Amino acid sequence: MKALTFSTFGNSDVLEYKEVEDPTLQAGELLVEMKSIGLNFADIYRRKGNYHLKGKPPYIAGYEGAGIVVNNNNNPGFKNGDRIAFADVPFANAELVAVPVTHAIPLPEDISFETASAILLQGLTAHYLATDSHKITTGETALVHASAGGVGQLLTQICKLLGAKVIGLTSSESKKEVALSQGADTVFLYNEDWKSKVLERCPQGVDVVYDSIGSTLQDSFEVTRICGQVVFFGMSGGNPAPVDPIMLMDTSKTLTGGDLWNYLTSKEERIKRADQLFEWIRNKKITVAAPTKFQLSAGKQAHDFLESRKSTGKIILIPGK
Repeated sequence: MKALTFSTFGNSDVLEYKEVEDPTLQAGELLVEMKSIGLNFADIYRRKGNYHLKGKPPYIAGYEGAGIVVNNNNNPGFKNGDRIAFADVPFANAELVAVPVTHAIPLPEDISFETASAILLQGLTAHYLATDSHKITTGETALVHASAGGVGQLLTQICKLLGAKVIGLTSSESKKEVALSQGADTVFLYNEDWKSKVLERCPQGVDVVYDSIGSTLQDSFEVTRICGQVVFFGMSGGNPAPVDPIMLMDTSKTLTGGDLWNYLTSKEERIKRADQLFEWIRNKKITVAAPTKFQLSAGKQAHDFLESRKSTGKIILIPGK
């Protein structure tokens, strides 16, 4: 099979699209022919050697995608030809992937492979952020960093669906329009004095900040109300400075970390959360922006485009010719 690989860490030049051995199935695994694969910043971090990585050289990154079962490996409940998707299976940047039965999410006929690979990882992340890390309630105001990104767009929609007002933060006028189109009540740019603007709108501070930037963590606390909460779930802008615990005590503010893998703890949990997303899509309560597509063989260009931060929404990789 062909796969997008790398054998050393570095910039996108280390990526190689080449022939590798097919997966060897273990008990409890399905062989899936991939139809669409999600590209995420975690794949950039893995390529650079900054994130957990399974296997050995040539490494295959990717954890998210959708496809068709081509060998059910005698696993009851699945048959060849079944459509499935997944959000947390390694080695996804390949034509064939060994998917544990416990991680396989049945894909309804009305949800396309491309939609599944565009929404699952980021959608499940947005889902736990708004329903677990901080339970959004009607009337709250949430500040969403990187609100035009893949998670940001879905998180904005889910927060609105659950009754919150949303203030978005993003880096350009074009991305501001994207965030507004997803339902954000107002959006400020990072090159503005955004903290003053947020506090003008919410003099006591916002109820919750969803911070995926990292380097902005202290700024996030400065615009959070007394007894409010900051949810830290990414470091796309660099590592945050240490948080002063005395500040937390004096202001009764809460810092919560967020990682999807701590919530996808069982087959039932994966399917339940995914089915909620599929239902919201089906009923048009949330919309998924059309993803940007690259052939898997053009993985270098896809990585470069994601790192350029010119993208809004999801980038997906399509195997085959």
